[in-house]
Amino acid sequence: MPTTPETSDLLALAERVARDAGAMLLAGAHDLRLDVSTKSSGTDMVSEMDRAAEALIVKGILAARPDDAILGEETGAREGTSGVRWVIDPLDGTTNYLYRQPAWAVSVAAEVDGQVVAGAVCSPALGDTFTAAIGAGAWCNGQPIAASGATDLASALVGTGFGYAASRRALQAAVLPHLLPLVRDIRRYGVASLDLCWVACGRLDGYFEAGGQPWDVAAGLLIAAEAGAVASGLDGGPVAPESVMVAAPGVATALFDLLVRAGAAEPLQHRV
Repeated sequence: MPTTPETSDLLALAERVARDAGAMLLAGAHDLRLDVSTKSSGTDMVSEMDRAAEALIVKGILAARPDDAILGEETGAREGTSGVRWVIDPLDGTTNYLYRQPAWAVSVAAEVDGQVVAGAVCSPALGDTFTAAIGAGAWCNGQPIAASGATDLASALVGTGFGYAASRRALQAAVLPHLLPLVRDIRRYGVASLDLCWVACGRLDGYFEAGGQPWDVAAGLLIAAEAGAVASGLDGGPVAPESVMVAAPGVATALFDLLVRAGAAEPLQHRV
């Protein structure tokens, strides 16, 4: 699907609202008086800043495109009539943010008739904004990016993530002993959108996770794909929010085979 003027407009809007929310979050990053609660479990935190960032993004989108649909992590779904839907994670890495760690991001993606065509992931504390438009490549801070040229799994740096439920985390942790002896190392940053962007620019050679949500990966998967990374589901099916493996082309097959042997899809089968 080539980039159209509308796709370019969607990308510009995604980047603008992601940057605006990122700037607001960065300005409030040292306020310890935040109202913090939990969602799916005691480790799944949400703050007033998550909600404020989403409100700012939604306001910006609807001011420009009032007929679009929206799926936001904090506010849920809003119906639209235009065929365009925005998928928003206003603060990916809330725990990092609340602990004053710099790895957190704002992720905004635009879908047309169910296909993501534009996305932006803004990481203001690290000074990076990743963007992509379908068929037009991926960028970091306006410069083209590409997945790494890694060809040897033994020297590949691989990222992963864990769910919030204790039962899912136990299954995910059981995979790691099978991987650690066979790769360079494992990284766990807690920010799926950034993990995908770091595969896109070669800061990671691969990434996998079971149990994500659409807003976690919508923009990042497009950015990784446009940067030349290979994506699939952990069970061999198509990549999906709940089943993600993304890797540099030279190690993708070997990493997938290793993840199959390690049982990385097990949390999906148990649906915990």
